[in-house]
Amino acid sequence: MVARLARDRTDLLVYAILIFFAVLMLVPFAVAVFTSLKPKEELLFSGINLLPSNPRPYNYVEAMQAADWGRYFLNSTFVTVTCVVISLLFNSVAGFSFARLHFRGRDFLFFFMLIGIMIPPQAIIIPQFLMFRAVPLAGGNDIAGQGGIGWLNTYWALIMPWLAGSFGIFLCRQYYINFPTELDEAARLDGCGPLRLFLDIYLPLSGPVLAALAILKTVFMWNDFFYPLIMTTTDNMRTVQLGLQVFAGEYMTDWNLLMAAQVLVTLPLIVMFFFLQRYFVEGIVTTGLKG
Repeated sequence: MVARLARDRTDLLVYAILIFFAVLMLVPFAVAVFTSLKPKEELLFSGINLLPSNPRPYNYVEAMQAADWGRYFLNSTFVTVTCVVISLLFNSVAGFSFARLHFRGRDFLFFFMLIGIMIPPQAIIIPQFLMFRAVPLAGGNDIAGQGGIGWLNTYWALIMPWLAGSFGIFLCRQYYINFPTELDEAARLDGCGPLRLFLDIYLPLSGPVLAALAILKTVFMWNDFFYPLIMTTTDNMRTVQLGLQVFAGEYMTDWNLLMAAQVLVTLPLIVMFFFLQRYFVEGIVTTGLKG
């Protein structure tokens, strides 16, 4: 009885700490929502006032009218969905190959692939920029890749570098390596080759890891600011993160409109995570069971 009471008190303390940090994480989002409802005049007052004294929901309408947000959302949605769908296919196939297939140089290739996790995208942005600018017969270029802009300021430049990634391959490999070897042996006795083994057995069981990878990839692509900033030059190719810059002037920032736009930009990610959080947690947990 005493041990049970002590365990209950420990669980209660743990839950209290978790709730505290959960509420703490929500504070920045709450500040953004309250700021988005404040009139511009109220933001100019000195002092700290969290709640708006005179809420102005029209800030959201005004924020969406300040730029071509329909185009920005379309660009971000197209780039994100395309990268996520194709990368899930590439990463799962590569992860399956490293985990379940035996071929010469497999461990060396996997180790070499992991180096990509250690290299930040900013370190290779200049070579990528030069490569995309020199794509032959694209963007006004001749056969030698000269005279035009190549793939710059196009969807190709925003999508191609992210169709696969070291982290996604690593995550899928860690997930598939936990499957029992008896599953492979039984499939081979039934005449399954590697492709059919992947499509008929492994892929249908890949929901948790693919959901986790889809969430991580979506958040990264949707929130990416640096890469679209370098690769695009015109307003019609802007993504939502670049669109937020329309509220930042040289001498003053419209914080209420900026926060209103930011809340709307964040909502798709919140909704997606709300529906996929169970698969996300399951996928993250199962990928760490075995090295």
